[in-house]
Amino acid sequence: MFYYSTRAFSRCLILLFALLGLLPGSSAADDDLQPARDAYRLRQSDRLDQIVQRMAGSPLQSYAAYYALLLNLSGASESDVQRFYQRYPDSPLVERVRIEWLKVLGKRKSWPDYLAEYSQLAVPDKQLQCFNLQARLNKGENVAADARAIWQNGDNLPDACEELFATLIQLGQLNNEDLWDRLRATLTAGNAGTAQNIANLLPHGPVQLTRVAENPQRYLDGLKKAPETRSVRETVRFAVLQLARSNAPAAAEQWQQLQTAFPLTERAEVWGQIATAASRRQDPQTLDWFARAGNTTLSDFQLGWKVRAALRQKNWGVVLDSINRMTPDGQQDSAWRYWKGRALKEQGQIMQANALFLPLSREYSFYGQLAAEEMGTVLSAPNVSYHPGGDEVRQVAQTPGIQRALLLFQQDMRYEANREWLYASRNFNDKQLLAAAELARQNNWLDRAINTADKTRQLHDFAQRYPTPERSAIEQYAQQNLLDEAWVYGLIRQESRFVTQAKSSVGAMGWMQLMPGTAQWVAKKLGWSQFRPQDAHDLETNIALGTYYLRHVYDLLDRQPVLATAAYNAGPGRARRWQPGDRLEGAIYAESIPFTETRDYVKKVMSNAVYYSHRLGDKIISLKQRLGLIGPPGQPISSQEP
Repeated sequence: MFYYSTRAFSRCLILLFALLGLLPGSSAADDDLQPARDAYRLRQSDRLDQIVQRMAGSPLQSYAAYYALLLNLSGASESDVQRFYQRYPDSPLVERVRIEWLKVLGKRKSWPDYLAEYSQLAVPDKQLQCFNLQARLNKGENVAADARAIWQNGDNLPDACEELFATLIQLGQLNNEDLWDRLRATLTAGNAGTAQNIANLLPHGPVQLTRVAENPQRYLDGLKKAPETRSVRETVRFAVLQLARSNAPAAAEQWQQLQTAFPLTERAEVWGQIATAASRRQDPQTLDWFARAGNTTLSDFQLGWKVRAALRQKNWGVVLDSINRMTPDGQQDSAWRYWKGRALKEQGQIMQANALFLPLSREYSFYGQLAAEEMGTVLSAPNVSYHPGGDEVRQVAQTPGIQRALLLFQQDMRYEANREWLYASRNFNDKQLLAAAELARQNNWLDRAINTADKTRQLHDFAQRYPTPERSAIEQYAQQNLLDEAWVYGLIRQESRFVTQAKSSVGAMGWMQLMPGTAQWVAKKLGWSQFRPQDAHDLETNIALGTYYLRHVYDLLDRQPVLATAAYNAGPGRARRWQPGDRLEGAIYAESIPFTETRDYVKKVMSNAVYYSHRLGDKIISLKQRLGLIGPPGQPISSQEP
């Protein structure tokens, strides 16, 4: 089968689009970019300087110059850095250099220069924020309030922050109460190692926290008396929360016995934390434990899990109350707008529900589709509201950053290519975005075409958002495995965005992101005796194996597409473990999946399938129909044939 992924064909595209003015022609980019990167990795400074000179006039000279500057940045001067900024002002590499230069200035403690440079930075990370606070402290400012915003969380922090905090403690701007606050934050986050470091700074701070983290049940069982000191109380809280992560009922039993030694506010806080952990494990007692938290302030994260627990128990009153207790920003999340509308509708407040559904229904998303269906509207085929002309595509193609992105893409430097593309298109209007998406499609850069077309606000082109490459192969193997072609396309779009070379951090391969073991298992089922796992990189082989496996999990999981989708991402065992004890809406099943990645994945695949059914001209099936009703394991209630 012929498909656009070979390097030879890519080089033909480079030549063709260069002739059409859709791509810059530059042999220097082809010849010197990879050697420049190799020289950087090998720390060959002289060779890099020669390559920079040789690439003069190339659209990608900035990359060789970037490598050369980065290699010697520790000994660079302010003028060296400024020359790079001035020479390549429209490059995202400027921000990358600025970040690395700030690290150098921070380590040098060149605070006046640091403050001047920091003011130009777009998004500072924690290390740079802490260097900035050190610089301000050096000017005589009291930075304790700003430092506490970083201090009072449970994350591991970079050395620059630890140095800052040590100075503030020495100056008395952070006191023992601040230390206790950070200790609790790190313990709540389960970060025992960092917590122990903080505890060591406290008089009579808790000890052996890492040992408690390894076996919290043993620690709690070994308590001889009620916790009396602050140190022991903090350790007990930590042990209870650690235990709740794996065994919420056991943690609740322990806390019921121990809570009398704690203030009322702390009792409620811990019940809220136990309940949150229980909700993530779909424990049926979750709402009882949330009730014991009373009116304690819960975070939006905790309230979200309370909503999910209430949805699984069809307690619409708790759903509505929990969403109303979220912050204003939290309530604007599309998930909670939809479920608040559902809760209102279930309670007979139709007008109030529709006031939420109407604006949400205008959004092209999982919740937008469900909101439209709640109002009685089944999604009609989205029309192409705008398709760019050749002149518009050529105009976008002349953007220097877009040119660099395309050249980098053709050099298989996908990370750099994506960064260039995003930076160059960051201020594009809808027409420019669609022209850029068309340019990406013409260069067979489908993932970038999809992501770019997805950003439009008023003008849309759903052919760009939901492309159908390799239609004959997808159709063939979907039919062969009795699968809905729209569902297969929806899954591939979410798995790989049609990147043939896609390989995940855990080794999943190709369009359908097959793990080597899965590919080997399917090949054996198909009787492919000569199969090797690396063969799954071949496009048609990947589709054949992936569709067979999708059919397998579909049959294994009661022929429920939403369960099969969850199983494809997280494994059949987990998908079955998440099934309810009684019938449950497919949308609620998807919403209450404990894994964030899988929860998002299932929603997007099922939403994609609806849009693809329109693209393919299939029979209209609503999203709710596709999601169906989910029953207990082995007891299918309803399903949509694939």
